[in-house]
Amino acid sequence: MANHLIEHWNPEDEKFWAQEGSAIARRNLWISIPALTLAFVVWMVWSVVVVNLPAVGFKFSTNQLFWLAALPALCGATLRIFYSFAVPIFGGRRWTAISTASLVLPALGIGFAVQDTSTSYEVFVILALLCGFGGGNFASSMANINFFYPKAQKGTALGLNAGLGNLGVSIVQLAVPLTITAGIFGALGGEPQMITKAGQQVPLWLQNAGFIWVPFIIVSSIAAWFGMNDLAEAKASFADQAVIFRRKHNWLMCWLYLGTFGSFIGYSAGFPLLIKSQFVGVNALQYAWLGPLVGAAIRPAGGWLSDKLGGARVTFWTFLVMIVGVAGVLFFLPKGGVGGNFYGFLVCFMALFAATGVGNGSTFRMIPVIFLAGRQAEAAGKGPEVQERVVREANKEAAAVLGFTSAIGAYGGFFIPKSYGTSISLTGGPEAALYGFIVFYVTCVVMTWWYYSRRNAPMPC
Repeated sequence: MANHLIEHWNPEDEKFWAQEGSAIARRNLWISIPALTLAFVVWMVWSVVVVNLPAVGFKFSTNQLFWLAALPALCGATLRIFYSFAVPIFGGRRWTAISTASLVLPALGIGFAVQDTSTSYEVFVILALLCGFGGGNFASSMANINFFYPKAQKGTALGLNAGLGNLGVSIVQLAVPLTITAGIFGALGGEPQMITKAGQQVPLWLQNAGFIWVPFIIVSSIAAWFGMNDLAEAKASFADQAVIFRRKHNWLMCWLYLGTFGSFIGYSAGFPLLIKSQFVGVNALQYAWLGPLVGAAIRPAGGWLSDKLGGARVTFWTFLVMIVGVAGVLFFLPKGGVGGNFYGFLVCFMALFAATGVGNGSTFRMIPVIFLAGRQAEAAGKGPEVQERVVREANKEAAAVLGFTSAIGAYGGFFIPKSYGTSISLTGGPEAALYGFIVFYVTCVVMTWWYYSRRNAPMPC
């Protein structure tokens, strides 16, 4: 497999980039995108499966079902911490192929487990945790693509990889309800479960929620193994990368990305439940996929806009929009269980999802610029060899930070739905949680302005 290893890679060299670098980078990006999309599909598949478990005969409590929905987010966020450092250790090609192939385990496991109502809750907990593999993949995928592109194009490239990858959330919420209504795999797919719907017995192939993705996962893994590249200059040990824990901007960007991606994945996970609990009679699953679709589709635009205007400026205004969006949601919620305006609520949430998508792209554009600019300033006037070495080191640091911040941000997928539940149980409504989100976004506005977007900021980007 030596031909997959590229010994020299310098995307900042315009001649190298034009002659061969650009084509190689694009190929790796377009293989990475579907692999990441499938990772998000597997990560979020429980958001649809758990809704149907009671209907097919599983006697789990509401609290048990909530934990099954929340565990993939918790596990995925934690795995991202480790996946953040995997690419420089194992190589981008190898790790993308292996990590994508690992998604077969939960996909097959779900397919077999849901066919037997005697399957224990503990088995479902294990499968929910295995779905966290999909959440972990994001950290390594973004770190890998970061190595391939020059600073001027990182925002667009990372935005495409993440934005089209994030579409997996909408795809799974839209596709699974359709695929479980037909015996797609015939006898190989197992017998249907009979459920009562509108007073009639109808068949449901809940196993398809897992089985349907297996062929795509296999093809994507093979494509990554044979079509992607490892970069010799991206090699680094964990000790080499651990320097990021001493970098102040690593922790600042973790906070900001918790505000953008944490909000995106948290709102995605909690949106159906919030609709169901606040607007009686509204079919939550009919609207659940819209928000993730909006947020994912606009993320590349956030990266592109940041390449043009600067990531910090875009991030600053994004958080202001998010504050207004949450205020709108609060305004349109029912008060004391009465009133409210669902369509006003829906529009405000669509604006929130759009803002999180733009913010996801802009914050991830900020990170490589921050670390490259900082290291280049340290090496100013020290000659071309030092400058080239500094670029390599900065890219390694930025890749590790991209992965680590994505890990911290992913915890939003657990905490936002949990905040709704806690607020509702303590106060009777989600308002307390939403006010808490506003306070958090205010801190993000101040932090972005002070460190990155104001005139004479310490690290303009």
